[in-house]
Amino acid sequence: MSGLSASGLRTQIRSYTEVDDTVLTDAVLENIILNAQQRIMMDVPMDSDRHVQEGTLVADDNTINAPAGCLFVRGIEVFNSTSNTEGNGSWLEKKDQTYLSEFVDRKFGPSGEIQAPTDTANSVTGFPKYYAMFGGATGLSDTTSGGMYFAPTPDANYKFRIYYNKVPVLLEGSNTNYISLNFPQGLLYCCLAEAYGFLKGPTDMLTLYENKYKQAVTQFAAMQLGRRRRDDYTDGTVRIKVPSPSP
Repeated sequence: MSGLSASGLRTQIRSYTEVDDTVLTDAVLENIILNAQQRIMMDVPMDSDRHVQEGTLVADDNTINAPAGCLFVRGIEVFNSTSNTEGNGSWLEKKDQTYLSEFVDRKFGPSGEIQAPTDTANSVTGFPKYYAMFGGATGLSDTTSGGMYFAPTPDANYKFRIYYNKVPVLLEGSNTNYISLNFPQGLLYCCLAEAYGFLKGPTDMLTLYENKYKQAVTQFAAMQLGRRRRDDYTDGTVRIKVPSPSP
């Protein structure tokens, strides 16, 4: 099966269900296709959604905005440099906001003793070691409310690099996307399960396509989370044991 466009997918859904556009209107199918894409995105983190963004921290500012469309952050690397991201990179440890609040609200004396809490949240400055998420951080713009706290608060304009998964491009109109090109059968099965749920049956058809989707998504996940995350040199060639007949 070749890649599907949204218009082609709508045609296939109507053909499989044998329901015309007076019931499965374009608006209804748009929601069905959107729900199916959302489900696949949540079921399988895909390599196509992995992105990297570079930027510069601001001295004495302990927050940054999340990248546009950020779904979740996989890691943050900060460089001991204010000019480039070559070498000297350190990976930050992800913590909860409560941990960072406790960390920044206390100073340490010259002998290592904990001093009394201060009134400013930026009291502990230096090279960042921890980060925590706040807000939704899933908007289409990196200026939306939501992002990351850092501790200690940066004492210089260090360069950073965020590794994150981004909300995928949706399948709309005549365009295609990664799912429709690389997982068209699973997308179709998922849409058909959604469609029969909308149509309130028949139950056996809903069960059929739900099971077909689950089988297809298991194979797709094995590719995305297995084969695409390994290579023969590092991990060795995959070998499947073939039972031999008993002598």
